[in-house]
Formats: sequence, C-alpha cells, structure tokens
Amino acid sequence: MKRSIIAAGGLVTNQQDELLMIFRRGKWDLPKGKLDKGESIEACAVREVEEETGIRHIQLGALIGITYHDYFDPWCGEEVCKESHWYAMKISDEQKLVPQTEEDITEIKWVNEIELEGCLENSYPSIIEIIAKWKEK
Repeated sequence: MKRSIIAAGGLVTNQQDELLMIFRRGKWDLPKGKLDKGESIEACAVREVEEETGIRHIQLGALIGITYHDYFDPWCGEEVCKESHWYAMKISDEQKLVPQTEEDITEIKWVNEIELEGCLENSYPSIIEIIAKWKEK
C-alpha cells in the first residue's frame, strides 16, 4: 500500500497579475510542502509559500483544487501518493524573492501569461493541471 502525504501550496499573484513560479530539480513548479502535525491545510499553504520564496503578508484566497501524484521516495524506499491542496494567493507589495536552497529551489520569478507558457513546457502534469483550473476562475 502506498504511503499518503498531504501537502499544500499556492498560486501567488502580484499587482501586475504575474504568477510566482519556482525552479526546482530541473523543472518549473509552484511553492508547496508537507502538512505539519496539528496544522490546518490553509496555514500549511501560507507557511510553505513563505518558506520556499521568502515572501510575506500573503492574502489567502479560495481553494483552487487538489492534485494527486505518485512518486518513489528514495529516503524511505517506498511509493508515495502526494495529495496537494492549492490556494489562490496575492501579495500587494513588491518583495525580495529568496529561494529556499535547502529545498533545491534555485530560481524564483514572476511570470506573465506569455512567460508562463514557456515554463509549463518544462513542468509537471499536476502543475499544468492546477494552473489550467486556476486560469478558468
């Protein structure tokens, strides 16, 4: 039986309606991470975005959706199913972006609609899926 992990993250936009993307392990991704014991999904989403990108004063919006993806975890040597809860988020001021290098994040950038298409050519199916759902709203 697969181990299940619950995670949460955000699709963060700025005043120019650009989307915050992170580059981790050779792919464009969105900030997210694992739920801590006793933490709410919403608090996890905001905390993980803050930790992975360095931004603060995030305005939490509505739940966009939940994605599922399976992967092999080399640390524990087993198959895992990750259930990620995704929220719309906004920031209203310009902030310095600080990649969390200990999570293998090497770049963070704000992307407009045109740049986003290029990022999605080198991303994960679950990220493409949740961004498509987000664009519908």
